[in-house]
Amino acid sequence: MFDKFFKLKENNTNVKVEILAGITTFMTMAYIIAANPLILQAAGMNKGAVTLATCIVSGLISIAMGLLSNYPIALAPGMGLNVFFAYSICAGMGIDWRIGLGFFFIEGVIIVIITLTKLREIIIDSIPFTLKCAVSVGIGLFLAFIGFEQAGLITKDAVTFVKISPIARPDIYPKIILAGIVLLITTILLVKKIRGAILIGILLGTILSFIPFFRTKGEILQLLRPSLTPTLFQLNIIGALQWSFITLIFTLLFVDFFDTAGTVIGLAVKAKFIDEKGHIPRIGRVLFADSLGPVLGALVGTSTVTSYIESAAGIEEGGRTGLTAVTTGILFLIAIFAAPLVGFIPSVAIAPALIIVGIMMMESVIKIDFADYSEAVPAFITIASMPFTYSISNGISLGFFSYVLIKLFSGKGKEVSVIMYILAAFFLIFFIASPVFRQ
Repeated sequence: MFDKFFKLKENNTNVKVEILAGITTFMTMAYIIAANPLILQAAGMNKGAVTLATCIVSGLISIAMGLLSNYPIALAPGMGLNVFFAYSICAGMGIDWRIGLGFFFIEGVIIVIITLTKLREIIIDSIPFTLKCAVSVGIGLFLAFIGFEQAGLITKDAVTFVKISPIARPDIYPKIILAGIVLLITTILLVKKIRGAILIGILLGTILSFIPFFRTKGEILQLLRPSLTPTLFQLNIIGALQWSFITLIFTLLFVDFFDTAGTVIGLAVKAKFIDEKGHIPRIGRVLFADSLGPVLGALVGTSTVTSYIESAAGIEEGGRTGLTAVTTGILFLIAIFAAPLVGFIPSVAIAPALIIVGIMMMESVIKIDFADYSEAVPAFITIASMPFTYSISNGISLGFFSYVLIKLFSGKGKEVSVIMYILAAFFLIFFIASPVFRQ
């Protein structure tokens, strides 16, 4: 039955290889079960509900991807988008998380619609490669910044805005030492190519946190009694439909849009799925399955669910069909029974994971042409303004607008697509009219 449905022989694989590949993929991305609730808790969301939502949605969408596309691609709430949602939209702008889930639902519906047309491909082609790389790098830097903050290494300052923490204080240095130990060991595991390195690091940090010396004062760690009730169908779509929120919805749409495109292309190249014409067979099914993630995630109670580059671990182990993704999805559903244990994980144990993921996202910086200042300056503005303004949307807005402006006035306006001019005009209007910039 499996062989016929998933075409195992045709893809030179078998049930055993696919299941082992699915387990490997799960091990490399299971850290999200612990990381996502702790991040979204900063948005005011219930940790137990988010834990369940993470397991349920990741499981269902991964299974859907395997069944619809027959590709070994697993999905879960995207790192970067959850940080943007929690720290920029909710904590930073004071927007209620229910309205934030409405943003995810709206951008998800838009992605579903454009996925059913060729508009998605047209837009992807119109965005300069430099800016695509810069967005990835900027988000990585932003994640690392949050990681340093949660590790207790940096703190705010009235004069310099940010500075190193008073590390000699007894309430500070235990956190830094714990985070340092976990970061070091996680890095060593990654160097040795140990599967599940980030997850192992989180578990190690949790175990160390039970030692009195490392215990964080004021943080309550206890067994969760998870229930979906606090987040299930709690999204506020009507509240999300305001003019001042358009750029936020667009930002979520943009990041989800290109993160998926880059991930799918990268995985297809690794698994050698691309045909002789450079096309990915059944790409429409892949994108459709992925587009269901934001919609289902918002309904159940979590940030956008997207394709995970960690699926490459399963592909490395020989996974070539949807059975790998289905296996990973089933494991996420089984993980529901371990959800109560997430209550014992302290925020400092997640800090090294954020730093490591941020480092992984920095790889694209080498693809930016820094010798061409018409490319380098907008890219740098995009990258730097994300952590410096504590907002991914600000980075994208300033980067896109500066790109068009610099190209236009340096005599290279013809290199810019019509869509980019339209986007730049949109950002200019938003900067002038939006109440977000007049607070």
